[in-house]
Amino acid sequence: MLFGQGQGALPQLAGGRLSGFAQIGQGPEIRRIVDGLLDGMKGKNRIDAVDEFAYPLPVTVICKLLGVPLEDESRFHQWIETALDALDFGPEAASEEIRSRQAGACQAVQEFGQFAAGLLDRYARQPGPGMLSAMVNEDGTEGRMPKGVLVSNALLLIFAGHETTVILIAHSVLTLLRHPAALERLRRRPELIVPAVEELLRFESSVQFWHTRSAVEDIDIAGTTIPKGAPIFLAYGSANRDPNRFANPDELDLERRDNRHLGFSQGIHFCFGAPLARLEAQVAVGEFVRRVENPRLVEDSPPYRHNQIFRGPRHLLVDIDGIRD
Repeated sequence: MLFGQGQGALPQLAGGRLSGFAQIGQGPEIRRIVDGLLDGMKGKNRIDAVDEFAYPLPVTVICKLLGVPLEDESRFHQWIETALDALDFGPEAASEEIRSRQAGACQAVQEFGQFAAGLLDRYARQPGPGMLSAMVNEDGTEGRMPKGVLVSNALLLIFAGHETTVILIAHSVLTLLRHPAALERLRRRPELIVPAVEELLRFESSVQFWHTRSAVEDIDIAGTTIPKGAPIFLAYGSANRDPNRFANPDELDLERRDNRHLGFSQGIHFCFGAPLARLEAQVAVGEFVRRVENPRLVEDSPPYRHNQIFRGPRHLLVDIDGIRD
């Protein structure tokens, strides 16, 4: 796990402040943020759909939800970027450059942890709004979480609460621009936004695979036994394009039926932030389609981050004719 362990303690608070993940999207706040971002693009002919749209929405929402000062965003954004740039499972992983990045990542994670610990200490002294204050000051069913677990979970929430949603929104815009017929269908039939987001989640998985699972017992698959305790890499991106599960899996179908993808994992590992991520994507993508006039990709493919797990565009330049009211 990139930012440590202990996330299993979070469900202790599920009956309390964690419900805010769903509640925050039920009001006007997400739409207000999206409208403000799009209004800020008026008068422009070219935008970066990552820097100006896909990133600011989730990071603003998660900061409000957790109680992280938004003015600290530039600090933790750099720490996260430094850590992500060092995640490399390819043939370059043993190179001097990657080893240098990994050393920088260790330092970044340490500084990020100190930042989170400082926030938690502040809320322990003076409780405030948001989930971090709740985690410090409220007891779960198994009592209050230890300091190390609190810090680990704070890092996880700050990171996971926005990074994968950034990728989801960016990939959704990119995919629709690559499929103009689907873009036009969604523009004419905005009620399709809910199944459209599910299909976009399946089509381009924000998390391509996960590497910290192990077999709890011997598992027989296709004549091969995975022994108990063996490490398992779960390839979500591959599973979401499995032709034995999805008809024409490499085709984008905004009205796909029985679309039970693994975009948020499954079982006990299912992402408890899924309701919030879905709402953010539905509002953001729906409003982008409705309000942005004649969007066109400047380059295809756009530059991608150097990361095999969290796969997404680093920038997404789009030429536009304007922004509708």
